Amino acid sequence: MPRRETVVEKKQRALAVMDRLEADMPDARIELDYRTPLELLVAVILSAQCTDKRVNLVTPALFQRFPDAHTYAGAEPTDVEPFIRTCGLYRAKAKNIVAAAKALVEEHAGQVPLQRALLEKLPGVGRKTAGVVCIHLGGDAAFPVDTHVKRLAYRLGFTTQEDPDKVEADMQAVLPAERWTLGHQLLVWHGRRTCFARSPACERCVVAELCPKKGVRAPARAKGPATALAEASGAATAKRTRPAPARARP
Repeated sequence: MPRRETVVEKKQRALAVMDRLEADMPDARIELDYRTPLELLVAVILSAQCTDKRVNLVTPALFQRFPDAHTYAGAEPTDVEPFIRTCGLYRAKAKNIVAAAKALVEEHAGQVPLQRALLEKLPGVGRKTAGVVCIHLGGDAAFPVDTHVKRLAYRLGFTTQEDPDKVEADMQAVLPAERWTLGHQLLVWHGRRTCFARSPACERCVVAELCPKKGVRAPARAKGPATALAEASGAATAKRTRPAPARARP
């Protein structure tokens, strides 16, 4: 039975993982296009169950039509819907964007707060969304957990949890706070480019030797020519020697 990793060893391995990922992906950054805090907030809301590429296709026209919180707040969700129809769940997202903008106008003078707790009070803004906004705007420190971070944190053996809040706490425990922002982004990029949900590309992974690969199934081994021939021959023999079905008596 393998020896259990100590807390110190896990922290050292986490740092080594991040060092290698950073060296491999020095340009890792958020892939949503934005120019203002409000644009980032709206883009992150739209990215739920939608690709960043798709969000980036719809936001230029959306941001031109609604340049600030006041214009969103003065609109109806049906005014926003045509701009985001291809993002999925567009009706709910339009409703949340307008409601969040109204809250920003009424409670924050139209500005996006940088405190995670305040962001989470906005309609349609959950803990992950609030964390993403904070880390990219220099707000509260966080290690937001999306589907990629959750998957990689488990595969790398840094957590055994399912709840995103507990996964975040485990990641914060193994890495110093100054590495949370980039650490989050590196895991997102690695999850999108190498450590896929199905069939992760372990053969080209730069942290493969540091990864216990928890939950990763070994790929099925391809059958060699001899094995395939033997199986085919066996099947043919079985077919020839199979007894004929008994005839019914008259």
